Amino acid sequence: MSSDGHQEEPGRDLSTWTLDRLQTFIHDARGQQLGTARVVAQGQAYNSSRPREARRQWAKLSLLANGRMLDNAEGRSARVAQQDFMLRMWVIDRLGPDNTDPDWSPEALASDTLNTLTFTPAQAAGLAEHWRDLPIEQIRELRWHKSLTAHLESLAGYLAPGPVRPPWRRASGAGSAS
Repeated sequence: MSSDGHQEEPGRDLSTWTLDRLQTFIHDARGQQLGTARVVAQGQAYNSSRPREARRQWAKLSLLANGRMLDNAEGRSARVAQQDFMLRMWVIDRLGPDNTDPDWSPEALASDTLNTLTFTPAQAAGLAEHWRDLPIEQIRELRWHKSLTAHLESLAGYLAPGPVRPPWRRASGAGSAS
């Protein structure tokens, strides 16, 4: 590859890069480079030795790389959305919700999740009852729904009763802030 500072050099360990350097790299990266950068930034967000705000910044950077993957992805938007939802839920659980930032707002995450689904919960349940009789495309779509909603059990505890959380679901004490 070229020696351009925006290209990943063979053997270069992105995990040693600063937040600013990785952000610059992400703006010019494509394909697998974005996937690698997403994983590196997410790993830095998980690093409990970092201050909470630094971890949120690394998580934002991971979301940026993940979102940029949509620019070049055909048919992979469900996977990108699932990665987005799971990281956002992790931040809400571990670093605490922040209703001033839509990435860390439980209500925004619930809304984004519902907006991504192509089946209503009732439709998905109806299809799931007889999934073996469905065409492979619908089975695949049901599996994506399952992946896209994997975080909802945890998210429900952060939501007030309403359209995205039934009143019979008891709110939990929220997550730990490590």
